[in-house]
Amino acid sequence: MTGRPQNELLQKLSAHDFELLAPHLQSVELAANHILHHAGDGISVVHFPCGPAFVSFAVPVEDDREVESLLVGREGAVGAPLGRGAALAYSRIVVKVGGAVLRLPLRALEQAQQRSTSLQDLFARYAACQLAQLLQTAACNAAHSIEQRAAKWILAAQEHIGGDEIALTHEQLAGMLGVSRSYASRVIQIFKAKRILATRRGSILILDAPALEASACACNSWVKRHFREVLGGAPHG
Repeated sequence: MTGRPQNELLQKLSAHDFELLAPHLQSVELAANHILHHAGDGISVVHFPCGPAFVSFAVPVEDDREVESLLVGREGAVGAPLGRGAALAYSRIVVKVGGAVLRLPLRALEQAQQRSTSLQDLFARYAACQLAQLLQTAACNAAHSIEQRAAKWILAAQEHIGGDEIALTHEQLAGMLGVSRSYASRVIQIFKAKRILATRRGSILILDAPALEASACACNSWVKRHFREVLGGAPHG
């Protein structure tokens, strides 16, 4: 690979650092619902979503339910190590919206980092940003209403996709919010009654983005600001 892919983390690399990784990057097309890792799996590959593709982290809770705690798209990577040693997936990591994804063997990244302190620094700063996202999500789940959180997640998905029609079912939204499907459907009905959203089979259509933003909490904005300050760029949710 010689040209820069549509992944903002890889685009931040210096020419030298990108050359260290480029021979090991493999582009694949992954469909929605493709599982990258189950909870407890060993991680041997780093995935870099490109373009509109994005991935979610679903954390298991009681009653065989899962709550989605993080979305990662073209702003970042999935499986990048937080430290040295073997890495295990804590959550189920699944492709939410399909598209191009770059695969990089974890061993190749570790070898490249041994040759470049700037590469080590970039991934350390990205790990700090991802931790900030997780902390913000935990605070958001405790402090904000279901309606605020639903608006936040839908806006995050919109930014990843780059369009107003989002391939997101009521069941998938329920998983993001950690509520029942019927509860998620009631929230969607509230937004539909206000002419903020419409629904099509298997998707949600944003009719009034400013009104949806007004309904959302500020958590995405705070995380974006942190990304800008630490990495010089903003995430997409």
